Amino acid sequence: MKKFFLTVTLCFAAIGAWAADGLSLKDIVSGAYSPQYVYGVNPMNDGETYTQLEDGGRKIVRRSFKTGKAVETLFDVATARGQELKRIDGYIMSPDESRILIQTQTRQIYRRSFTAVYYIFSVANNRMEPLSSGGPQQQPLFSPDGNLIAFVRDNNLFLVKLLFGNSESQITKDGERNAVLNGIPDWVNEEEFSTARSFDFSADSRMLAWVRYDEREVPVYSMTEYKGLAPERKEYDEYPGAYEYKYPVAGAQNSKVSVLTFDIKNRVTRTMKLPLDADGYVPRIKFTADAERLAIVTLNRAQNDMRIYMGNPRSTECKLAVQETSEKYVKENAYTDLHFYGNHFAMISDRSGHNHIYWYTLGGQLIKQVTSGDYEVTDFYGYDEKGGRFYYAANPDGPLYKSVYSTDLKGKTKKLSQKIGTNSATFSRSMKYFMNVFSDRNTPPVTTLCDNSGRTLTTLVDNAALSEKLAGKVGTKEFFTFTTSEGVGLNGWMVKPRDFDPNRKYAVVLFQYSGPGSQQVLDSWNLGFYPGGLLESYMADRGVIFACVDGRGTGGRGSDFEKCTYLRLGDLESKDQVETALYLATLPYVDKERIGIWGWSFGGFNTLMSMSEGRPVFRAGVAVAAPSNWKYYDTVYTERYMRTPQENPSGYAINPINRAKDLHGSLLLIHGTADDNVHFRNAAEYSEALVQAGKQFDMQIYTNRNHNIYGGNTRLHLLTRLTDFFLEELGQ
Repeated sequence: MKKFFLTVTLCFAAIGAWAADGLSLKDIVSGAYSPQYVYGVNPMNDGETYTQLEDGGRKIVRRSFKTGKAVETLFDVATARGQELKRIDGYIMSPDESRILIQTQTRQIYRRSFTAVYYIFSVANNRMEPLSSGGPQQQPLFSPDGNLIAFVRDNNLFLVKLLFGNSESQITKDGERNAVLNGIPDWVNEEEFSTARSFDFSADSRMLAWVRYDEREVPVYSMTEYKGLAPERKEYDEYPGAYEYKYPVAGAQNSKVSVLTFDIKNRVTRTMKLPLDADGYVPRIKFTADAERLAIVTLNRAQNDMRIYMGNPRSTECKLAVQETSEKYVKENAYTDLHFYGNHFAMISDRSGHNHIYWYTLGGQLIKQVTSGDYEVTDFYGYDEKGGRFYYAANPDGPLYKSVYSTDLKGKTKKLSQKIGTNSATFSRSMKYFMNVFSDRNTPPVTTLCDNSGRTLTTLVDNAALSEKLAGKVGTKEFFTFTTSEGVGLNGWMVKPRDFDPNRKYAVVLFQYSGPGSQQVLDSWNLGFYPGGLLESYMADRGVIFACVDGRGTGGRGSDFEKCTYLRLGDLESKDQVETALYLATLPYVDKERIGIWGWSFGGFNTLMSMSEGRPVFRAGVAVAAPSNWKYYDTVYTERYMRTPQENPSGYAINPINRAKDLHGSLLLIHGTADDNVHFRNAAEYSEALVQAGKQFDMQIYTNRNHNIYGGNTRLHLLTRLTDFFLEELGQ
């Protein structure tokens, strides 16, 4: 016993000395190794400049797209008149850039939604005045002529007329919490359709259109709130409280949606005659350059039939322009990457088997499929109407890489980014310049300014100091591929110790997300749970190799690969993680008896699925904020991939709760009690299933924490718990 204790003590002493030369969890979590970026780039009308919020939120500075140098300061809290502020949270430019909406006192609601107090700032007069005195606002929007501002307060739409002394009028009166929302989406539409604003002005600034969400029949979900700490809720010191909101689980009643318009001059409200199923969705509305054409995107509940209607806001008639259907589901970027230009619009579709750009007239005539080939268009940046060129990012070099391209209507294509790795761009309004951010697994983000031929004009941020700071402290990052027993080729990466010894046997932990369309195996600095593979390097220093494999259902490889998990989430995904473990076990430096797995959200779900897949390959696992049965999750996301529980009972039966009796290996289950996304009930119900199955496990609960589980000392505590768990469970 004494000999064992001495051996362990010497081992940990050696690790401690080694770690002193490496990374610490505290530094990783605190952001001590975070790369620098050029944040909040807002391209300006002149096509030559952009603005940024700088100096800790004190200034809005205009900079050159050629040089990156400051041209002028548009706003400064120290000199602006009319309202004394210490800093601001954000800003919105008016269409002619003569006014700026200044955002202050921001309070987050959900992932994308927030309230704030806004001020109207006149650039010429250097003066601020309140947008409204009636309380905080949501999603303010300038009209195209810049003379009106619409916003939402308490689920109702309001209009401020700047030419009439900022006179304020209320457009809707039926808005009510947990009942009716006007112009802003409910929880599930916000979360799963990636939007926080559902209203828009016509091109002539005479009409306003919005989506109305009637959620009165949507079931209420209630979460218990405790006093807690950091922050402390003193009102719950004696008794806990409750947060209640409308959350439709799979198969439940959704909000009933309709599209309304408001004639600003005549104050007439109309309801669009939209051919929409009673349980259908409206993920987007957008006025085109034609004031008489409101583009309305609809989806059926199964999300395999997307239609774009052109509606007349006065006659309320709607005419079908484009219908996009799929045997399985229409991917989100069909509506998130929908852009209008004059009499045309561009959309992304995977109808060919890969994501590509299609060019239409407003009437719905297909002019051209702009891009084609066995690769994915990952981002659409815009169209240059003068030059007739489309700008986008794609992965022709392989699913691990992303580059910036341009293509004209004749199909002539040019690669604009110069380095192989991961590139992303922000273009000027004129499309003459772009800001490119490049990184690869060993290179922190490098931000450059380029012209639209791809020539680099200047380097803004190279993160050389970060590279120097991390020199010799991170593990070796390598990519690998292998073929499963089912003949499926998969891509992965691993992080090895700095002093890797091929003759030694290492423990391995798989980190994965595995959700539909996601991608973690990319040649990018963002490789790993923290950028730079920092958490993985921390564990590599302690003798644990980390690896990640994108299994079936993930993105970057075409629709067949991505959609093959349809109706059976977790089946193929868990098989591929087990296959990954089996492959790694064949490597001479891997101890097949010491393999673990972990993930967050969908990654937590797949951790549980993989540990109960039937083949006992995992010795330990950690599941954070994990769904445990898809019938507990929301309608839009779940039904996109699974249909409803009534339609697909056999698919829903594939879940961790039903597999609880088959769990193999030591498990740490982690969840926040105030998770509005993946509710705590998932952990509660799954833990009960484990108890009744006679399975022992560890559990870590975080009071009042949402899906991200952070605040105060929370994130450091979580990662310390996670890393200590693996070091203990995967020990010799």
